[in-house]
Parts: sequence; structure tokens; C-alpha cells
Amino acid sequence: MKDTVLYIVVPVYKDADVIKVTCPLFLNQLFKMRDEGLISDDSRILFVDDGSGDDSWDTIKMLVDKDPHVKGICLSRNRGHQNAVVAGLMEAKDHCDVTITIDDDGQDDIGAMREMLIEYGKGCEIVYGVRKKRDTDTFMKRFTAQTYYKILNLLGADVIYNHADYRLVSSRALKEFENFHEVNLFLRGLFPMVGFKSACVYYDRHERMAGEGHYTISKMFGLAFDGVTSLSVKPIKIITWFGFVVAVLSFILLIYSIIVHFVKSTPQGWASTACLICFLSGMQMISIGVIGEYIGKIYLETKQRPRYIISERYEQDQKN
Repeated sequence: MKDTVLYIVVPVYKDADVIKVTCPLFLNQLFKMRDEGLISDDSRILFVDDGSGDDSWDTIKMLVDKDPHVKGICLSRNRGHQNAVVAGLMEAKDHCDVTITIDDDGQDDIGAMREMLIEYGKGCEIVYGVRKKRDTDTFMKRFTAQTYYKILNLLGADVIYNHADYRLVSSRALKEFENFHEVNLFLRGLFPMVGFKSACVYYDRHERMAGEGHYTISKMFGLAFDGVTSLSVKPIKIITWFGFVVAVLSFILLIYSIIVHFVKSTPQGWASTACLICFLSGMQMISIGVIGEYIGKIYLETKQRPRYIISERYEQDQKN
């Protein structure tokens, strides 16, 4: 494996202070794996600036100037974490044998890369980094995350439980992944669809090394909803079945009302009627919203806009 070229893809968004701390750690791990004969000295760390708009890109260029094993690309504008990861993977795939994507905050165990490469040496084209436990999360975050994975599996989506975006992917798998042209990306659901032999490496997640996270609650819910609507159409089927059940119950209620009308005087029932109307109206609005979300995604997919645009590349032997 000593000739294996590895690219570590690291998306960056407004994290200049963070990567000053974590870049030396990434380099140290890179050199350790090189010295063990797991990878070639041609291996690189590729930072992807997701249109930060602060001094993150200047910091990346400073890190590149310090060590030739660091490279950087800058997106023309902020495109979101998933698109930034894809930009790095597509940039790296023609220059390496294998990639590892990891966040820049140092929370994912960098040492797990070694185990991923060992699994790659055994023939695995994709290796998923999976958290052993969620002790560092708040109760609400742990509960919602675990519930979300269970819901995805119930909806038929093939996702790895407690896996985020820390994974090894071979260039062979990336070439097949390139054929997936979705604009609405949910990578942790797409890579299992690529197939090939895969494995899981389990690790403990640490506290963030510096700075503050940029994944707000709204962004996390947005990513979660993208995961559901990108991987499954079962929500629409559920709406259809719900409508069918309500129609049957309404028909039964209609028959009951006619019988009661002729048998005895009908009760006033205005409160129950009002509650029923409000409930059904609310369900109709939710159903229309879910269907509208799918239609919106179809609208975006048909436009075939690029998922990202690279405005600048920076490396020691070819500075732009």
C-alpha cells in the first residue's frame, strides 16, 4: 500500500482559527501513515473553502505555503457543507487512489484514518466512520439524531446508523458516484447506493478544538428533511394512505349520521365538528407542504445548475 495516494478532503466555512489548530494534526497523521507504509508521500490534505467570506481562504493559502502536502480550493460562493465535500472529492478523484472526508473541527478521531486504510487494503472501496456513542451530545440532540436514523430506515433509506460524513472512498467508487447528478445532496444516503464492498470503523467523537459550530438547528433540520425527501417517496405514499383511511372513516360517519337522523334526534355536536374540521385542515396543509417540497426539488433538479463553482486553486507547485 505504500504507493497509495491519499487525499484528505476538509471542508471549511468561517473556521480560520480552527484550521490553524487542526491542520498540524492532519499533517502529523498523514506523515505517520506514510512512515508506516500505508500511503505514498504524494498524499495531500485538500482544504475546501466554502465561500467563507472571512480570512479562511487567506489562512488556507498560508498553510499551503508552509507545507507542500497541503492544497486548497475556494468556491465562488457559499454552497453548503454537502456541496463543499463533493467539490473536494471531484477535485481529488483524478489525483489519488483514495479519499477521506473529515470536518475541520477535530471532533472526529483522526487516528481512525489508519483503520480505514487497513480496511481499504482488505478490498473495501468505501469505509464509514461510525460513532461508538453519543455521550458528548445533549439529550435532545442525541434523541433527535437516533430517532431520525430510525425514521430513515423505516422509510426504506439505506443509511449507516450514527455515521455522518467521515468516510473513506476509493477513486473507483468516486468515478461511479460522479454519475449521481442530484442537486439536493444527502451524501450519507447516496454513498451506500453506490455499492461495492464496504466496512465500518468505530471511533469516539471528541469536543470541538476551537471556535463554534456553524450547523444551526435550522440547518440540521434542513439537512434531515433533505435526507428524507432525497432518498424516499414513502412520505407521499403515507399521505395517500392517510387520505384513504380518512375517506373511509368519513363515509362510515356519514352512514352513521343518516341512521341517527332517522332513529332519534341528532345531537348538536358543534365542538366535535369544529375539532374535526381543524384537524383535517391541518393535515391537508401538511400534506400539501410535503408534496410541494417534492415538487420544489423536481424544479431544482430539472434546471441542472452546477452544484459548485471553483473560483481559485492554490498549491505550492501551481499557485493561481
